Amino acid sequence: MSGPTNAQSLYRDRDVVPVRRALISVSDKTGLVELAAALAATGVEIVSTGSTAATIRAAGHDVTDVSSVTGFPESLDGRVKTLHPGVHAGILADLRLESHEAQLADLGIAVFELVVVNLYPFVETVESGASPADVIEQIDIGGPALVRAAAKNHANVAIVVDPDNYDEIIAAVAAGGTALKLRQKLASLAFEHTAGYDLSVSAWFTENVYDQWQDDSAAQGEEILEEFDAVIGDALDAEMPFPDTLLIEATRSAVLRYGENSHQAAALYVGDGGQGIAQAVQRHGKEMSYNNYVDADAAVRAAFDFAEPAVAIIKHANPCGIAVASPKTPDSIASAHKRAHDCDPISAFGGVIAANRTVTLAMAETVSQIFTEVLVAPGFEPAAFELLSAKKNIRLLELPADYQRSSLELRQISGGLLVQETDSFENLDSGTWTLAAGDEADAATRADLEFAWKACRSVKSNAILLARGGASVGVGMGQVNRVDSCHLAVLRAGDRAAGSVAASDAFFPFADGLQVLLEAGVTAVVQPGGSVRDEEVIAAATAAGVSMYFTGERHFFH
Repeated sequence: MSGPTNAQSLYRDRDVVPVRRALISVSDKTGLVELAAALAATGVEIVSTGSTAATIRAAGHDVTDVSSVTGFPESLDGRVKTLHPGVHAGILADLRLESHEAQLADLGIAVFELVVVNLYPFVETVESGASPADVIEQIDIGGPALVRAAAKNHANVAIVVDPDNYDEIIAAVAAGGTALKLRQKLASLAFEHTAGYDLSVSAWFTENVYDQWQDDSAAQGEEILEEFDAVIGDALDAEMPFPDTLLIEATRSAVLRYGENSHQAAALYVGDGGQGIAQAVQRHGKEMSYNNYVDADAAVRAAFDFAEPAVAIIKHANPCGIAVASPKTPDSIASAHKRAHDCDPISAFGGVIAANRTVTLAMAETVSQIFTEVLVAPGFEPAAFELLSAKKNIRLLELPADYQRSSLELRQISGGLLVQETDSFENLDSGTWTLAAGDEADAATRADLEFAWKACRSVKSNAILLARGGASVGVGMGQVNRVDSCHLAVLRAGDRAAGSVAASDAFFPFADGLQVLLEAGVTAVVQPGGSVRDEEVIAAATAAGVSMYFTGERHFFH
């Protein structure tokens, strides 16, 4: 086996680096004066720019203007300050190499052992509703260059981008210098910082700037808009939902106990701007597990498909039961829960429940009698929360007030990602469906068909869902053929299959699956249609005197 590389040896040779000279240029002045005071007390020369230098000087500390280092004044309204060899050579010089040290001596350039930089407030400017021109002025150029240069050269330089790290750097300087492990950690944080910053800029250009420039074009002038169009080019003109490069930014929120299985490590990452299950506030119970999050997300997805008060009970990402209740029903959310639970009480044991309304005391009284892993809802009545929080094993999650699903869904595959638009219903109203067999169903039956069609989307394919009175009574899910899903739905419904309606997430490729439902006493069916054997399926429904509707849209869920 070969020995350590030269680079590895050199890293060990420069473990602790004393700090004699620091470059400070920050937009966020939090803790700046205290940092400058601590550095000055240990004899560190401070080089700074613009308002940062003015703040340090006003606090009574010596500071060298960066223009004295570069021999060039700050120019172009501050756009050019630090972009100069006199600065960057002092940051990028690798003092483990004698040749770099000699070149600096020949050029008369002094090194920096510490760089403290945070970037222009781009995100804050966007959130303030500023004009595109003002937003663009907050795209930092020199700052990221300084941060990346110092982070790259962390063998020799410490880079600090967050005031939260000032105390750590102050202590290190006072103790004689920065250790390599500290510089490595700070470099990692610095690259995260610039990556997140670039992602914010890219997202703004891709998702917002085109419309904003159009809206402001009269005030800004047509020639500015034309300049923007030339920069962005065909990508925005095509108005494609999928950019050539997909940038994803998420912050680790929690390290979970384990993943899908106990031998797998796992963590939760939260996307900026999200309003989903990842942003839910846990108000009670043990830490959430990986599987808890997966099931809770599936439950919320199912419950929030409905405008009416609705409850979904999920086990292994599949519904054990889904039900709605009329808003006029006394304690409608409690009624919806009871009817969802009645679909499959055995499977609901140890399940995850989602409600799309505030959990009432009546609902809590029922839930408290059933072993439940997670209950997630927009809120909890105080009495309901008091009752449920007495149960140590249930996790209570409160959704963001403006819960919403993302417009895009991502799924990892080996070597890449699949991205698709989030599935949505286009044909929810039975009045838009095609009657393929039998007579027009009455209003109550059509309402059940519409419920079943919505609820079926939350079932893993192949999916068959039987419903009656706004509640599921039998669910057949995740089978490799539709006939087995039909058998499973009928088996779980038992006697309740007779008189129920059925929904299928995709067409029946043969009449055999439908025949299972017809023999069980199903009175009406909704499915997408579109099979080459539709006529065979239609004939079976017609012979049984059953109404069958085609929606024209499929809802596979893998």
